[in-house]
Amino acid sequence: MKKTFLVVAFALIGSSAMAQSGSGFGVKAGLSYNKNGDLISSVGDGGQDIVEGASGKAGYHFGFWGKLDFPKIYLRPELVYSKTKSSYDIDGDSQDYDVSKLDMPVLLGYKLIGPLHIFAGPAFQYTLKNDLEGLTVEDVENDFTVGLNAGVGVNLGRLGLDVRYERGFSENEAEIIGDNITDVSGRVDSRPSQIIFALSLKL
Repeated sequence: MKKTFLVVAFALIGSSAMAQSGSGFGVKAGLSYNKNGDLISSVGDGGQDIVEGASGKAGYHFGFWGKLDFPKIYLRPELVYSKTKSSYDIDGDSQDYDVSKLDMPVLLGYKLIGPLHIFAGPAFQYTLKNDLEGLTVEDVENDFTVGLNAGVGVNLGRLGLDVRYERGFSENEAEIIGDNITDVSGRVDSRPSQIIFALSLKL
């Protein structure tokens, strides 16, 4: 599945790079504000389930994009490495949950007026690693998931600025295991919701 994901990603970006005038490819990077889903835990000595919501924290991303340009619309596939971080209050302690993943948004954009444009499309996501501070995290239920990207951007010559919202379509849980019998164990929703700020450069 991982190899198929990468082959499709590079094929889409390569086809965009060879397209007509106005099309091209480039690099991008930016920051995000991330929040993962609920943590559902069981305390070993109490046996009571607790649901904890995450507190958002800053993350980052960097990657490549390609663009197939038409008079009023465009198609823009991207291949991006993303690092998201959330914080959970577990037994009175704040513990960070880090997720590393490859994202491949395939965006359909519409040019509004001048340099302003809007876009939306599916984001295919492959989880590389997830880690919850102080606890052992098993593999996520599904390494490969699908989410949604939607946002607005502006092009200033070779530079582009955009802000977008990303959300996973379905829960994708990972099991957490404490080192001792009295530790918290259970599962955590690794699906992030993000507000993403990005700077793009056309090469």
